[in-house]
Amino acid sequence: MEFSNQNLKAVTVLIRAADAIHDAIKCDVAGYGLNATEFSVLELLYHQGRQPIQAIGKRVLIASSSITYVVDKLEQKGYVEREACKEDRRVTYALLTDGGQELMKRIFPEHERQMDTLFAGLETEEVTALIEKLKKVGYEAQESNEEKMGNDKERYA
Repeated sequence: MEFSNQNLKAVTVLIRAADAIHDAIKCDVAGYGLNATEFSVLELLYHQGRQPIQAIGKRVLIASSSITYVVDKLEQKGYVEREACKEDRRVTYALLTDGGQELMKRIFPEHERQMDTLFAGLETEEVTALIEKLKKVGYEAQESNEEKMGNDKERYA
């Protein structure tokens, strides 16, 4: 298939690359008995500490209807616990248990190495430029769909 419009080609390449990266993440975390969504939540809590459950979905790009299910599964596995907010009874936090902390301390360095291999063909400056260009495209796409998508620039940060 030949593209005469480079923007259409860029979209195809971007989507295929994103799919390949997502598949690599799924393969990497499956060895730990996790799916990519569960790992994303654990990674957020590992690096950012306790988070309001309602905010987790936005931070790891999960539908708000799914976040409760994911937190429930992680709680059943003993990696996450819930904590009620003392100031606002409507808010419940999710945080890593000791078991969740130990798991992430053990598996995150290897996960990071696996992700590094995905970008092994690029220099640091190229990765930085790629990030900036992808943000730019994301912002443009968001602006063109502002009425449908809302105004959440943090999505591409």
